[in-house]
Amino acid sequence: MSETLAYRDQTFINFRDFRFDSPTGHAFRWVDVKRFDLPRSDLGDDWLLTALIGHVAFRDDYAGGGVEAEGLRHGPYWLRHITPARYVQIDQEHANELLHGWTEQFGALPPALAARLEREVYSWVAAATSRYQLEDLGHEAFHDWGGVHTDFHELVLIDRTAGVLLLLVAADD
Repeated sequence: MSETLAYRDQTFINFRDFRFDSPTGHAFRWVDVKRFDLPRSDLGDDWLLTALIGHVAFRDDYAGGGVEAEGLRHGPYWLRHITPARYVQIDQEHANELLHGWTEQFGALPPALAARLEREVYSWVAAATSRYQLEDLGHEAFHDWGGVHTDFHELVLIDRTAGVLLLLVAADD
């Protein structure tokens, strides 16, 4: 039996779908969550990160192109620059500070958006047994049009109890 991450589903939260008191800074922000089932709960985090990077669903430029089976880009970066070593382990507090800082940088969120983020993002951050953040790889790792995102935050959340790995991208463009 070949061990691999099994892609389960995707959730896309577009801030544009919610009514803000002030639209400044909110129109082109979103959170994308891809869920994968773990083949086994005893596989190491490095193995899981390697499997994620090698998965076809990881080949997403997050700029409208979607997943490309033969793609060479991931977010703003050339795929070749992303390795498990480029992910830094973080704790729940750091993950929450990062996400809250980004989501609330322009002010309070509409209650419906805050509730959806709590349900579909922060609950997973809390449940995760391991959390990783893709470090800023710098402009030298950008692909040919890699600077389109004003902000690009990527977390990998591993929940061994639920047998799930989440790839969470919070960005704006």
